[in-house]
Parts: sequence; C-alpha cells; structure tokens
Amino acid sequence: MDAMVRELSYAQAIQEAMAIAMAMDERVFLMGEDIGVYGGAFQVTGDLVERFGTSRVIDTPISELGGAGVAVGAALTGMRPIFEFQFSDFATLAMEQIVNQAAKMRFMLGGEVSVPVVMRFPAGSGTGAAAQHSQSLEAWLGHVPGLKVIQPATPYDAKGMLLAAVADPDPVMIFEHKLLYKVKGPVPEGYYTVPIGKADIRREGRDLTIVATSIMVQKALDAAAALESEGIDVEIVDLRTIRPMDKQTIIDSVKKTSRLMCVYEAVKTLGIGAEVSAMIAESEAFDYLDAPIVRLGGAETPIPYNPELEKATVPQVPDIITAARDLVKGVR
Repeated sequence: MDAMVRELSYAQAIQEAMAIAMAMDERVFLMGEDIGVYGGAFQVTGDLVERFGTSRVIDTPISELGGAGVAVGAALTGMRPIFEFQFSDFATLAMEQIVNQAAKMRFMLGGEVSVPVVMRFPAGSGTGAAAQHSQSLEAWLGHVPGLKVIQPATPYDAKGMLLAAVADPDPVMIFEHKLLYKVKGPVPEGYYTVPIGKADIRREGRDLTIVATSIMVQKALDAAAALESEGIDVEIVDLRTIRPMDKQTIIDSVKKTSRLMCVYEAVKTLGIGAEVSAMIAESEAFDYLDAPIVRLGGAETPIPYNPELEKATVPQVPDIITAARDLVKGVR
C-alpha cells in the first residue's frame, strides 16, 4: 500500500465524514441518543460535541419517533440533519416519520420541497445483542419509494457515501454493520464522495457472480480466495446501494459468468436477494444463466443471544464456499 495513504477504521471514517460535512456547511448538525458527551453507542460521534458544541451535536430524548420527526422537520426547513439510531432495530419506532413523512413529502407536494435528512442505522448481528438489537432491516426501507438506502462495506465507502448522502436532496438511510466499525482500510484525507446508486466490482471472475452486501462482501471475498485453489473463479459485486439498485452492473456480471448467487445477512425470505434474483429473471441476463440462481440469506428466526447459535443464523465463509462450489459444479 502507498505509504501516503492513511488507514482509518470504519467508525473513524464515518466520524471524519461528519466532521467535514459540519465544517463545510453550518446547516449540517447531528442528532441522536447519547451521541454527545458519551460519543455514541458505538463511539462513532466521538469528540464531535467538543469540536462543534451542543447546538450542533444534540442529545435527544429516548424517543426515536420524536427524534426522527424533528430531523424530518428540520430538513424541510432547509437544514441538513444526520440522525443516529442507537440500533437499526429502533427504526421500528420511527416508521411513521421515515415511511409516511420523509419518503413522501417531495411527491405529495409536487416537488416543491425536499427532505435532505440522513439517518444512520447500526445494524446486524455478531455482538451478542440478541433478537431486538441485531436485525438487518434494510430491505424494509428499500421497499419504500422516496428513500435511498445504502450499505457501505469499507471505510473508504463509508466516508464517501456519507458525504454523498449529506449532499443529496432526498432522505438517505445508511445501514452500518456493527462488526465493521473496527475494520480498517485506506481512506483519503479531505472531501470526496462515492456515488449513491452505483455498485462496485470488488473481484473480477469468470465462473460465478456473487452479489453481496455490507459485511458479506468481505466474507464473499474470503470465500472466493479459498475457492481459487479449487479452480473456481468468483466475481464479487458489492451492491453498496439497495435503492436505487445498480441493475446494469449485476446484469453485465451475470452475462459474463452465467451463474448468480446472492449473499446477505438479513432473513432470506423477501430479502435483497429476492429482488436481485427477480431482476435478473426479468432481464436479458436470464438467457445467459447455466444454473438456477441461489440465495444465501439469514435463517428464518430471530437472532439468538448464544454466540454459536447467533453465528449459525447468518451466512459464514464456509457456507458461502459450499454453496458456491455446489452452484458451479451443478450440485443441487
């Protein structure tokens, strides 16, 4: 790696993006429970309250519905709030403001207003937080027209996509996997953006396309490295954006490899993989398929507290290896 390129953790990259956005635009401010002196449930906001003050880093009461409502209202008046949920699961308490207000205002008022609010959701399993604090609900919000839903998988993308989200005129929902917060990677200094709505080819391959999201991107890359020794060449598409989905990148990849597997942590049924699969079935890529599409998603169960059971409910690297091998070799 170039000695001039810094490494930051995923959490540090998000914090830096928020600091840059706040320094560039006085309309940007932060809201959320315990994001001030405490620094956030996962220490992502850190010392931003000391740097920008309590008028721009605002600790909210324990009311996700109220906090989200204030954020949406502030966005309607021209501010650019970034609202942090302690856990993505708590979006369930604020669905009225997210789904019925933020997502629909521009449409219902004929495009005369915009709602430039960013909402951050620490998501996913792996921390022993059990059923009510470990869910992956991005497909819920991805179902709603008017919302943009993103899942950065690297520190570089976490910073660049957050800065793109702050600049976006529409509400952007960012799902940040909790296990990624400590993962480090190269992050340039200063301002840059990563486009919302554009997938990324993380690994070129010829035998199989794996479309992965969030933490599953790295697991798919690890699986691909292991499969390479068996002569199986896997292409990894990091979806990055759930809505609007980059269909063309997936179509082009499937036309090249003739096989598709979708890997995601959320419950398999009605998940992101179902949408990707249906999209390919409805596209010209369908005629290129040499095997049925495979979805590898979470188990049909709430996330258990027990660490071994917790692991068993979501795809792991050995699961991806086995499913990919079977798909390429025609094992059903």
